[in-house]
Amino acid sequence: MAQAHLSSSFDMAALEAGKHLSQELQDKDSLKSRITIHKLAAELIGTYILILIGIGSILVDQRVKITLLGVAFVWGTVVTVLVYTIGHISGCHLNPAVTFAFAVVRQFPWKLVIPYAVVQVLGAILASVTLRFLFVDIDTDLMLSHPAGSSSNLSAVACEIIVTFILMFVICGSATDSMAAKELAGVAIGAAIFCNVLISGTISGASMNPARSLGPAIATMNFERVWIYVVSPVIGAVFGSALYHFLRLPKSLIN
Repeated sequence: MAQAHLSSSFDMAALEAGKHLSQELQDKDSLKSRITIHKLAAELIGTYILILIGIGSILVDQRVKITLLGVAFVWGTVVTVLVYTIGHISGCHLNPAVTFAFAVVRQFPWKLVIPYAVVQVLGAILASVTLRFLFVDIDTDLMLSHPAGSSSNLSAVACEIIVTFILMFVICGSATDSMAAKELAGVAIGAAIFCNVLISGTISGASMNPARSLGPAIATMNFERVWIYVVSPVIGAVFGSALYHFLRLPKSLIN
């Protein structure tokens, strides 16, 4: 009788422990889901702001000539601001090429690559639609990415690969390396964007970001040569992250 009572007590204790463990696991899953939602929301809003202000500066240039220098400054500044605003929430990727490149070098979970890319493109679409509404008197085809002037598709591809490589290399060196002065990451990344726009603006149009090109393309239903700005930045970003990952020295060698 005593043994049966003892066995029953053990069973009840095990059942309670199981319920407690199950509740803890549910709470952890709920917390992870909530954190993921916050990250995706930050990427959506951040990309919306990036495209609204960045491409908006191109449209403003049609009214008040701010020149390529001014457009480059706007792009660099808005990226710097966003790094310090949402970097601690989502990492401030705002760019499917950056997200994919981080995943390739195992600095970002593969399961979040598609969700990140989806909200980034969605943010770009919403920003492009907003710009079409705000700038009704301006040819919004100017939002589209395309080789500038007499530049060929090949030169645009090469240019996008190079400038996105530079961007990703700077991102890895300033924002992800544990030995970097991360408080200056926003400035470094913004400066890289500024320089890249100046260099590639008159060649490829300075996209460096599939979302930046896909958003306006979807909003205007004009997909001419958009493949250049989807494929090339991904190639450049992967090379940039892979090379920095290769060059980065372990702490043990430095210490």
